[in-house]
Amino acid sequence: MPAAAAVRSRRAKAAAADPARSALTPERWIEAATEVLVDHGIDSVRVDVLAQQLQVTRGSFYWHFRDREELLRRVLQAWRERATEQLTRRLERARDDPRDQVRDLISLPFRGRSAVRAARIELAIRAWARRDAMARAIVDEADAARIGYIAQVFSSLGFAIAEARARAFLLYSYEVAESLLCTPGSAAQRQERALLVERLLQLPLSK
Repeated sequence: MPAAAAVRSRRAKAAAADPARSALTPERWIEAATEVLVDHGIDSVRVDVLAQQLQVTRGSFYWHFRDREELLRRVLQAWRERATEQLTRRLERARDDPRDQVRDLISLPFRGRSAVRAARIELAIRAWARRDAMARAIVDEADAARIGYIAQVFSSLGFAIAEARARAFLLYSYEVAESLLCTPGSAAQRQERALLVERLLQLPLSK
């Protein structure tokens, strides 16, 4: 049986066996997979675990995905879109002055529950990437895109390309550290660090 026909047959059987599948979107499966990834790690992101969590049969999974590998790919794509592409677009639209853009970038790790949630997902994705080539490639792409955007901001401040990229790497490293370190100090200490980073990264180097 051709692959396309096999997929249609499998989906038809899933629909007949599990009417509840119509209430679930691919995005809901991706969200559930992300929750399991954060709480239990990549090895626990399995079809049977997710089906039990969503209270549907395994068959409903195949209405939306060919296999577990496709689901994992979609989890990574959703993370990259939300945490890199959408975020970059919001930051670009929010401010015209590059100094304000730098300030917004520095503030990202401090944005309440959304920042905490984003950091937990980021940590889980990076742990996954240490042992999986597909995840590693997506993380590398996200890192490159984020640093590229930050470098553009520093270029707008008048820094040469090479120096803008170096400053972008330093700012990005700071953001990752503030987001992922478990005990980064009190709120006052974090704010003090943020102000110092903001000043230092915008100062021209002495000749």
